[in-house]
Amino acid sequence: MDTISRDNNSGGLLPWAGAILGGIGLLLGGIALAKVSSLGTKVTDDNTALTSKVEEVSANATKALRTATDAKTGSDNLQQVVPWIQQAGPVITALQADVQALKAKGVSSSTANGTKGPVTAGKDEYVVKAGDTGGKIAAATGFKVSELEAVNPGINWTKLQQNQKLKLPAKK
Repeated sequence: MDTISRDNNSGGLLPWAGAILGGIGLLLGGIALAKVSSLGTKVTDDNTALTSKVEEVSANATKALRTATDAKTGSDNLQQVVPWIQQAGPVITALQADVQALKAKGVSSSTANGTKGPVTAGKDEYVVKAGDTGGKIAAATGFKVSELEAVNPGINWTKLQQNQKLKLPAKK
């Protein structure tokens, strides 16, 4: 009977131990499933972020390629312009020498028309004097300021310059 009672006692504990180990296995399996599920979500989020970064880098690379292409085109165009600039250099130097020679002869911009001395008014013209304003010129010439402005559309009446020539309206 000893043998039978031992078998009965060990047979009674074994199912309990199996049930406890099975429960622990289920609990660990549930925890592992939760971890794998959250890891899958994290991998999906990381994959989305990575895809976004790849698209951003691709867009930047496309912009850089476009800029490089534009720069090459600009460089090609510049290479076509350089000979023209090189040809213009001596011409500019000659013009500068001509200006210096004219200055040495006493020709200034106010006498560049070839006449020497003060600027004089031609027929139907007025030469601005120091301190002149539109009102003063109108009073001196007998015209209205609006009439003077009408025949001198390119004149800045707030910044009249001495020796500046103005057209006068036709006499009535």
